[in-house]
Amino acid sequence: MAPRLDPTTMANWQIAEAAEAGLAPMGQVAARLGLLDSEWIPYGRHAAKVEFAPVLQRRAGLPQGKYVNVTAITPTPAGEGKSTTTIGLIQGLGRQGHRVSGAIRQPSGGPTFNVKGSAAGGGLSQVLPLSDFSLGLTGDFDAVTNAHNLAMVAVTSRLQHEFNSSDAFLATKGLKRLDIDPRRVGWGWAIDFCAQALRRIVIGLGTKMDGLMMESHFQITVSSEVMAILAVASGWADLRARMGRIVVAHDKRGNPVTTEDLEVAGAMTALMSRALLPNLMQTLEGQPVLVHAGPFANIAIGQSSVLADRVGLSLSDYHITESGFASDIGFEKFWNLKCRLGGLTPHCSVIVATVRALKMHGNGDLEAGLPNLAAHLAIVRLSGVAPVVCLNHFHADTDDEVSVVRRAVEAAGARFAVSRHWQYGGDGALDLADAVVEACAQPSGFRYLYDLEMPHRQRVETIATQVYGAGGVSWSSEAEASLAEIQADPALAPLGTCMVKTHLSLSHDPELKGRPTGFTLPVRDVLVFRGAGFVVPLAGEVKLMPGSVSDAAYRKIDIDPANGRVRGLF
Repeated sequence: MAPRLDPTTMANWQIAEAAEAGLAPMGQVAARLGLLDSEWIPYGRHAAKVEFAPVLQRRAGLPQGKYVNVTAITPTPAGEGKSTTTIGLIQGLGRQGHRVSGAIRQPSGGPTFNVKGSAAGGGLSQVLPLSDFSLGLTGDFDAVTNAHNLAMVAVTSRLQHEFNSSDAFLATKGLKRLDIDPRRVGWGWAIDFCAQALRRIVIGLGTKMDGLMMESHFQITVSSEVMAILAVASGWADLRARMGRIVVAHDKRGNPVTTEDLEVAGAMTALMSRALLPNLMQTLEGQPVLVHAGPFANIAIGQSSVLADRVGLSLSDYHITESGFASDIGFEKFWNLKCRLGGLTPHCSVIVATVRALKMHGNGDLEAGLPNLAAHLAIVRLSGVAPVVCLNHFHADTDDEVSVVRRAVEAAGARFAVSRHWQYGGDGALDLADAVVEACAQPSGFRYLYDLEMPHRQRVETIATQVYGAGGVSWSSEAEASLAEIQADPALAPLGTCMVKTHLSLSHDPELKGRPTGFTLPVRDVLVFRGAGFVVPLAGEVKLMPGSVSDAAYRKIDIDPANGRVRGLF
């Protein structure tokens, strides 16, 4: 790698800008992935859409690649470099001559313009071009936002017209009265920013021609059920069916009102038709990376799409996929939701750790923070998947600190690798690549944590006690009422369980660092995403619309007026 690309002295956007001149044409990237010319659609110079259906049909029945998940220990607010490690591992395997691909989520505008920044990796392990990746890419997030909001347009329009019209007039328009209860419109609006002022709003102010006045809300786009559907849909027919099952409200008799009832599901699916195709980009070193979907793991499923992984597995020797946040939420949902829904079997999971995070969990003492790492090792081992602990090396980490972590991991009987991909790219990830290849060579003992026959209450208690380390679960009156409705509907019994909780602790309380145990997990409500196929218990005080901080990242982002290039992304 050219000496001028030095992450110790250059910002991520500066490295990206310098490296973009040497990016491979998309035809070469597509060929490296194994795509035929007819199986990809160019979007500008350095991005493409992948036609998944012909790829999967052509590769049906052929051997699949090894499936590797990247997760982490409980992170600091800045994160511990899962995306960077994912890209570094792809680069390391590529340097060794393996046919390798990856799948990561598209970044949300919320963190990009707020605290965390983009999710393109960092240093010499990035997905490029950085500005394209970070600022909308091929429009998938716009499609999700618009499809979500179109459902709300349909709800509010129907409420207004039913309130102001007779049954006879509605019949002349081909409409049947749905009798929606305006107090039970659970659907709100979506926007892909952190905007706390939109968590609770009133709409419909003005005359009767301005809509029905009612309380409403916004949520961040990545928490939308439409985004969850994008992550789990298996194809066009499945996408259309799931979109039609979305419940947006209830009528005055308590019956669910779906997007199909509102006759808007078809239009919503039309808005999503191009978004269902995974996006193709490349690492700084030219390996193919699929970028698709973007749900957070603390408030949603937290995975890139099932389709992206199926395409990558069908074409590669090794396919690397990242899950959001730490193993207690991201990996748990990968394990029990994504793999189950996609029929996927992982061979290895990389647990990313940093000296910085371990010191945080030990209140400044590295060794005192090691129980957090031990907890995440135990979680991955519950799945039967072989773990590899990767110490994501920061250039300020000392040899003594690395030795402390190595001794603890090896004493626990796990594979350990120090990876310097941030500083050296693929050359810095060769030891990690070796450990992953070795782990994937052993038979997978993969197993789910729970069967779908298990009642939802018991599933939550199983996740809380066996994954989080809780002593038990408490249920609010709202949660109990929601759970009673769920248990009374046989159609909801086989749905998956998608927990919502903080990513900053193994518990529900972000202030409880290290390895908390014996706490009671409070569940305040339980939502149902019929389209995505999830029952969603809400634990603690996590919001579906995050807030923006005073020193937001948007303050540092601008363009170079001489050439229009974006500056300041990180």
